[in-house]
Amino acid sequence: MTEIMLNLTVRPIPYPEKVYDRLALEAKEIIERYPHPRSALLPLLHLVQSVEGYVSGTGIEFCAGQLGLTDAEVTAVATFYSMYRRTPTGDFHVGVCTNTLCAVMGGDEIFSELKQHLGIKHGETTADGAVTLEHIECNAACDYAPVMTVNWEFFDNQTPDSAKGMVDALRRGDEVTGTRSGIPLCTFRETARILAGYEDQRPGATDGAPGPATLAGLEVAEQDSTDGGVK
Repeated sequence: MTEIMLNLTVRPIPYPEKVYDRLALEAKEIIERYPHPRSALLPLLHLVQSVEGYVSGTGIEFCAGQLGLTDAEVTAVATFYSMYRRTPTGDFHVGVCTNTLCAVMGGDEIFSELKQHLGIKHGETTADGAVTLEHIECNAACDYAPVMTVNWEFFDNQTPDSAKGMVDALRRGDEVTGTRSGIPLCTFRETARILAGYEDQRPGATDGAPGPATLAGLEVAEQDSTDGGVK
């Protein structure tokens, strides 16, 4: 918390001219998608996060200037949503769900072993800048508990061993794919740019479909409808 407060109070260092000019053009493009400029704040925050790997005071000042808002108004939004990082983030943001079901199914154990394995605590980043570790709130993926995310890509049905193997692969620079998308992970900054509204260029990025556990309830409901609801 102290580090976050320091980031909020340090006078922002302006972006280099070339970076600012590029961002200004991209911000204009994003803002024009919305009937009211203020509605573009969330994607603009992702856009500035794609530059530095977190939402800095410079990013907040930039967003405020583009939208005619105060720094305080932008800060209120940036500090409310957990997907906006307020401290520098590694290439891979590893989140372990420790909400009730995932915790009971092994999430707490996974998080504990990853902290020891990586030598870092919640919110910290490995010395090589590769992995930032956090315990996270429910991602509405309880049907595949315990669940982890890496740059918001799902990794389902995890174990302590699979989790440690995955972060080791990330740090080695190996190609790692999410258990649902089947496509290689991109970096945290690249993910932020996609979330800002730019096309995901990875092959197969738009081909995902729900898995069997997610569809189980729907299939039961459809069967009940076919049978007239009579058992």
